[in-house]
Amino acid sequence: MPRITLNSELRTFPGPMAVAELLRTLGKDSKTLAVEVNRTVVPRAQHEQHALADGDEVEIVTLVGGGQPSGPPADKPLVIGKFRFHSRLFTGTGKYTSHGLMQQCLIASGCEVTTVAVRRERLIDQDGNSLLDSLDLTKLTILPNTAGCFSAEDAVRHARLARELLTNLENPGADWVKLECLADKRTLLPDPIDTLKATEILVKEGFTVLVYTSDDPILAKRLKEAGAASVMPAGSPIGSGQGILNPNNIRICLEYLKENDPDYPVIVDAGVGTASDVSTAMELGCDGVLLNTAIASSADPLRMAWAMRYATEAGRLAFLAGRIPKRLYANASSPTEGLIAGTK
Repeated sequence: MPRITLNSELRTFPGPMAVAELLRTLGKDSKTLAVEVNRTVVPRAQHEQHALADGDEVEIVTLVGGGQPSGPPADKPLVIGKFRFHSRLFTGTGKYTSHGLMQQCLIASGCEVTTVAVRRERLIDQDGNSLLDSLDLTKLTILPNTAGCFSAEDAVRHARLARELLTNLENPGADWVKLECLADKRTLLPDPIDTLKATEILVKEGFTVLVYTSDDPILAKRLKEAGAASVMPAGSPIGSGQGILNPNNIRICLEYLKENDPDYPVIVDAGVGTASDVSTAMELGCDGVLLNTAIASSADPLRMAWAMRYATEAGRLAFLAGRIPKRLYANASSPTEGLIAGTK
């Protein structure tokens, strides 16, 4: 009875056989395998003729891994108050060279929400064209923005005007507002006192308030306690393109805001410069990203809109998947089971 070492395991067979008979005995399909006898590949066309002898070393090899998924696992929607969205990328409407380019970029980004500032110079351009004419209000929810307001009083006034305007347009965005109360024109950082004051007023008036703030975890907690439907910490100053300057503060904000409330929406707002910044925010566990300048002021806004769309999706998937731990030394990715025997 010949003894053959098969994939490093000594096996005894009842009698002499060829490679093809060995494969049939093992129930293997020769089309899906490669066979090596004594470290020499035996082509499939020679399987019937190649006889195996006592003491032969046989390796039978196939392929592992691969596969084509049908698509990523389904994610739950982003819920902010009564609003529900599939896209986690919010975009703005400012700084584009034309309304037509803006329209193309909004479509490419896949966003379902876009912000509009309630100021005459933003709603009607110098040629008399209305910004709203370039927005598909059947598909987009408008998020009115109190951009440019430097006091609680001004921000509340703008929010009320926006509600009236969007109510007339029958857009669901009438029920919410992105609140900004800025401290000064140089940094465009939020004024924490007026921001908190305006939040309290608007919540009492029935607004769903999404509030732009710094990455201060304590202020973030106070704003949530005041009734903000979403706290939106800045990654870095508005329009700076510096990305996420202090990821640790964002992590603490997430910890505080989601404690006993894991679905509370936290959206990074401001400072994004490129797609990797968006992925970073999403991988930290943020529920979305709001951006404008990074697309509108890029060299190719349409390409950047696509990049931001994919970055948001990739970052979210990576967060849900859970990254591997960082290690000091290597950890082989290929399987060691079934390893072809080597000389060392």
